Amino acid sequence: MLDFLVYTFPTSGVTTNILIPPLVAFIISFFTSMGGVSGAFLLLPFQVSVLNYTSPGVSGTNFIYNVVAIPSGVYRYHKEKRIPWPLAWVIIVGTVPGIIIGYYIRITILPDPKSFKFFVGLVLLYIGTRLFLDAVKKKKAEAQKKFEQKLTKEATVKAISFSLKRTDYEFWGERFSFNTIWVFILAFVIGVIGGAYGIGGGAIMSPFLVTFFKLPVHSIAGACLMGTATASVFGVIYYAILPSPEGLQTSPDWLLGLLFGIGGMVGIYLGARAQKHVPQRYIKLILSILIVYLAVRYIVQFFL
Repeated sequence: MLDFLVYTFPTSGVTTNILIPPLVAFIISFFTSMGGVSGAFLLLPFQVSVLNYTSPGVSGTNFIYNVVAIPSGVYRYHKEKRIPWPLAWVIIVGTVPGIIIGYYIRITILPDPKSFKFFVGLVLLYIGTRLFLDAVKKKKAEAQKKFEQKLTKEATVKAISFSLKRTDYEFWGERFSFNTIWVFILAFVIGVIGGAYGIGGGAIMSPFLVTFFKLPVHSIAGACLMGTATASVFGVIYYAILPSPEGLQTSPDWLLGLLFGIGGMVGIYLGARAQKHVPQRYIKLILSILIVYLAVRYIVQFFL
């Protein structure tokens, strides 16, 4: 039944029903976009473990997904005036140069699927653990009540000041700030990891901004998505045109990436629209449980 929808993608060699990529991408991106994450960090394990797409080209394909899917979410956050643009630009400027270093790490150090899965598992374990610990922290009743009252207010971002030393913005009537240089350095390191993994970096950047810089996830989600989208454009270019060792398939699968991107585009848009109505604790719990589960599986397989 529905065998006519089964297709073998020539670039990657993946054989699957063409409805599966957009459906999976839609489900993943709807939930992850609420935390400022495109979902590429979960989509890559799906491609590797379920579709058996293990060559370095899978990282480039993941970048295509980001390029196609994320703009709808960025548009939604921008329309609702919930993107702190100074933060977005710092993330972009830091992440983009790191992506190219990550590309060379991927093709020289991590071409083997088993080693790459182990690397992915370590990254996911860190992300998931940080999110889970932050989500289960007990909050005072008064603080929780105050947060719930905020959900009914107009959630818009207003930039206050921007300099190389410190950036300030206003959200929900409160003032938030971060050290510009430290966020830039963080973005560069994350760009290196993201370039090797095949993600723009939002999955790592978002937990850092929330946990260490104490920025509310409802305010940084749009900036993280914007940074991820821009970095992914360069990621696609690097994987498509840069030289690679002979016999190693690094070119992205454009058609497969497009199908994932179509589903992600709808999921991210709807997730961005629903985000301000969902308490960030629930967002973190959902993401952390999924991430830790995948991380443990990938780390364990390395030793078997």
